[in-house]
Amino acid sequence: MAAALAIKNELMHPLETVELLASRNEWFVDRSADDEINMIVAGSWTDLHLSLNWNAQLEGLHLACSFDLKVPEGRRDEIVRLVALINEQLFFGHFDVWRNEGSLMFRNSLLLTGQADLNEAQCEALVHTALDACERYFPAFQYAIWAGKSAEDAIRSSLLETVGEA
Repeated sequence: MAAALAIKNELMHPLETVELLASRNEWFVDRSADDEINMIVAGSWTDLHLSLNWNAQLEGLHLACSFDLKVPEGRRDEIVRLVALINEQLFFGHFDVWRNEGSLMFRNSLLLTGQADLNEAQCEALVHTALDACERYFPAFQYAIWAGKSAEDAIRSSLLETVGEA
């Protein structure tokens, strides 16, 4: 009985669950450290780079998802406005602009306090929330950066829903 309790009390590392999800989806995975995993997922517009980090002290899993899109200095203020408009629409996670580098990224976290175990459904939801947000809003970022459109025009373009298939 004591052995069964010891097995039950030894939780699977949260990043092992992430690795299982990545393997099932045939995503490129690099476990660069015990508490860090990096993945590349092919998106509709561009490859998405995900980095997940486990913080044992906080019992939290942090996800950052970025794409190959740099914001030129002259467009950063407008992109910051666009990020604010997009973040108002999001229920989970948020976009950030790293002003020094001009990088855009989606970030989200999951607390597993009390030694909670990360289940596959939670892991999938965390990752797919990031992928969906990046896929949905990537064209708005491009529209504002490369077409020089306002944040309001860019967000309007991303809120259009397509119906059916051509």
